Amino acid sequence: MNHWLVVPIILPAFAATALLIGARDNLSRQRSVGVVTVLALLVTSIVLLVRASDGPSSYAIGNWPAPFGIVLVLDRLSAMMVALTSCIALAAVLYAINGWDARGKHFHVLFQFQLVGINGAFLTGDIFNLFVCFEVMLIASYGLMLHGDGAWRLKAGFQYVTLNLIGSSLFLIAVGLIYAATGTLNLAHLAARLAVLAPGDVALLRTGALLLFAVFAIKSAIVPLHWWLPGTYGAASAPVAALFALLTKVGAYSILRLHSVAFSDDAAGVSTALSTLLMPAAVITLAVGAIGVLASRSMLELAAYSVIASMGTLLLAGAGLEPRQLAAALYYMLHSTLIGAALFLLVDVTAAGRGRAGDRLTPARRMPYAGAMGLLFLLAAVASAGLPPLSGFIGKLAILDSLRSTSMATIAWTVILTSSLLMIAGYARAGSTLFWATNDEAKAAVDAVSARPPLAPVAIVAVLIGLTAALSVFGGGAMTVLEATAREMATPSAYIDAVLRKTVSQVP
Repeated sequence: MNHWLVVPIILPAFAATALLIGARDNLSRQRSVGVVTVLALLVTSIVLLVRASDGPSSYAIGNWPAPFGIVLVLDRLSAMMVALTSCIALAAVLYAINGWDARGKHFHVLFQFQLVGINGAFLTGDIFNLFVCFEVMLIASYGLMLHGDGAWRLKAGFQYVTLNLIGSSLFLIAVGLIYAATGTLNLAHLAARLAVLAPGDVALLRTGALLLFAVFAIKSAIVPLHWWLPGTYGAASAPVAALFALLTKVGAYSILRLHSVAFSDDAAGVSTALSTLLMPAAVITLAVGAIGVLASRSMLELAAYSVIASMGTLLLAGAGLEPRQLAAALYYMLHSTLIGAALFLLVDVTAAGRGRAGDRLTPARRMPYAGAMGLLFLLAAVASAGLPPLSGFIGKLAILDSLRSTSMATIAWTVILTSSLLMIAGYARAGSTLFWATNDEAKAAVDAVSARPPLAPVAIVAVLIGLTAALSVFGGGAMTVLEATAREMATPSAYIDAVLRKTVSQVP
């Protein structure tokens, strides 16, 4: 019995509860439990990744079979996302224990609950439970974003909460419409029911589905629903912002999951409508993100708009269900999540060395460890902008190649190449200001700055950037695995069969 499948959800849930009850006033104990839990999650995710290669499998909570009970589903895609979550979470929690977690009382509790929501969203096989996981994830993110106090965090938090309350309301309305039209919310069962959908329910289903995708567009920061991201990520602490790099990917994952399972046969024209809307939205998102990178006034803005640009690039390929496009989108998802997390941590380390100038792109005193930080920034810029030899280049090349035969090929190529040029210019401007345009007469000159870089935070950033390099070195093997994942997504019959006919019992 694949009991491993439920571990990524219950392990952080138990850890959060234990921290809240038994270690709320003991920071060292909280740190130990937090790090050990994330390490255990990483081991579990590797086991699941290996098991997913044998094909999709499901787990019925409480031994209630689908579609009546809560069902978790493991396939190559969900296993990959849980493993990615574990990697980013480990980097974030190790970074946080260098001081950020001491600025509030319940950082590690909220961090673990955040992992419950994220992993639950990746593993659930039911739309309503996806909503529940979104709410767990969002409630934890509210607390994490406000961690450390400050009026500016409170203002950004209010905007973030307000937008997500609207999104949650739309989510519930969409769930109600889909259930009214089909009588089910289980993804596999929904795919089966759509084949015999009554003509009178088509409009109801299409409305619910498109509302649902609008909610995921908010989570994915697709233009024009992107405006919350720069302020929210800019207000969050560095390790929280690094973990938040996963939140937009949860939205993208949800789009791909519903697109490839529930609506794979273009029932009620939902997939066609989605592709028609998603492609131009992705183009505009990429363009806005690249312009934002070029016009950024701070490193935080630079990192935030890089995330927006990456979402546009990812969804350009993800808009279709052709396996080559999906494989390219998945490769770019891995790359952009790793480099996005690295960028937010790099911003914090760099800002700490610039005194009062912080992360603002203005001349300041030369950092005592400018050489090391400049090299890390260069590598991050190369990866993010899509220059060789790092994984951003391979990802964009794969996306360009996969889009050659589509009707949007000319527009997609033009926007991707132009946006890459704009991002290169934006990163070059930022790098020259941070590491070359020094001003020893500035106020920052009187700040006391350590002559040595903080070794642990710098090492964590270097490891994340190193993972993007590894993704390049082993790009051929990674693409082989991702192509198998894409083929599994493009033929969802195995997923549906695993849920409806091979539900794994909890009872041995």
